[in-house]
Amino acid sequence: MKQEFHKHTAVALYGSPCQSPAAGRRGMRIGLPSAESLRGGSFKALALTSLLSVFMFQLLRTVGLRTFSMASETYTSGTHSAAFVSCPNDTVARDLARGIVERKLAACVNIVPAIKSIYEWQGKIEEDDEVLLMIKTRSSKVPALAEYVRSNHPYEVAEVISLPIDQGNPPYLKWIGEVVPE
Repeated sequence: MKQEFHKHTAVALYGSPCQSPAAGRRGMRIGLPSAESLRGGSFKALALTSLLSVFMFQLLRTVGLRTFSMASETYTSGTHSAAFVSCPNDTVARDLARGIVERKLAACVNIVPAIKSIYEWQGKIEEDDEVLLMIKTRSSKVPALAEYVRSNHPYEVAEVISLPIDQGNPPYLKWIGEVVPE
């Protein structure tokens, strides 16, 4: 839009011509109409539309992101989980890890040697050297994974905890999904 400025005319970015309140000069109105110019239902409609726009934004954003995710085959947060199991020694850790992967309860199990655990057990503070399993799986497999560990672990109360994976390397997350069936 060509912008010109002279003594009695103002040009704005958008709007409609109107009389300027000052000395009857011709100018342009900018923005939304004033409340005085809206009668009854028009003002209520404008207020309702504005309010709905604010509330609908988050809903539409969420739906849009999920639709884009499905269309582009990207990862949905929480589809996979990382689970942790402490073991008394390397032999138990290897046996559990191999059984978990062979049964397709997880795509990968890392064995982290030499962790030190300090905990309370039966009213007494204990300190043990242990081995940690870091297990990557589908979140839907965590209950079956926990059952397998409880059935094959030497501890009376085996540690099996999991956390949902929020983000990660897309090809790696896709690989987990390919290796571990639903």
